Amino acid sequence: MKKLFKFVTFVFILLSLCACSKTEEKADEDVLKVGMECGYAPFNWTQIDDSNGAVGILDAEGQFAGGYDVYMAQKVADALGKKLVIVKTEWDGLPPALKSGKIDLIMAGMSPTPDRAKEVQFTNAYWKSEYVMIVKRGSVYENAKSLDDFKGAKITAQLNTVHYDIIDQINGVEKMEAQSSFPELRVALQSGVIDGYVAEVPEAKSVESATDDLVSVSFDEGKGFTVTDNSNEVACAVKIGNDELLKKVNEVFDGISEEQRLEIMDKAIESQPANE
Repeated sequence: MKKLFKFVTFVFILLSLCACSKTEEKADEDVLKVGMECGYAPFNWTQIDDSNGAVGILDAEGQFAGGYDVYMAQKVADALGKKLVIVKTEWDGLPPALKSGKIDLIMAGMSPTPDRAKEVQFTNAYWKSEYVMIVKRGSVYENAKSLDDFKGAKITAQLNTVHYDIIDQINGVEKMEAQSSFPELRVALQSGVIDGYVAEVPEAKSVESATDDLVSVSFDEGKGFTVTDNSNEVACAVKIGNDELLKKVNEVFDGISEEQRLEIMDKAIESQPANE
């Protein structure tokens, strides 16, 4: 009788474990996990509520992610019939998180460069921009028109980005140590540690709307940074081999017009927290 009881108990536990496993598997299928830094406004940032279309950050109670990447990711999730979940991840940890299955997509203002394409598979671009320089208002660099005007200047950019690499295009520049995030870059510039940092137009609009003491510098035609390898584009990264998801995401992006993308970016710039 005792043996029978033990056997029945074992079978019950086994069935319960199988049921739990299937439930968890089904839950995973219903969720789209998107990785980003949540600190690169206006593409992505962290806020304390779900206003303006912000989405909850996984395992971070009371924290929500907003921004252009989030708004575009929501469109992908809606098209796939899934719940969007944001997974806050350090920049260097994004490709490993994708390859390990911790996240399904990377949408983090990432450019689809050839080196990155060795680790991940990129969709069509969902944003295209141009490079600018962010400087202190009233500085000698505010009226710069070409890269040559930054000869001798202390310039930097975000760590492990194309922005940092293209600083080498400035003759005689003093290339400073890269910073890990855009908020850190702004603080370094405001405190006088650097004279400027490389960014793109969305960051320029973002910083000018959020601060009074920083301004962006655009360059005359032919006198700015040389763009190569689609480095001025932003694309979504998918795990190599996941062609089905790649195709579905591309279909979503192809259905969003340039006008709609500009409207979404304008919304992101207007909605960003003042401290981002």
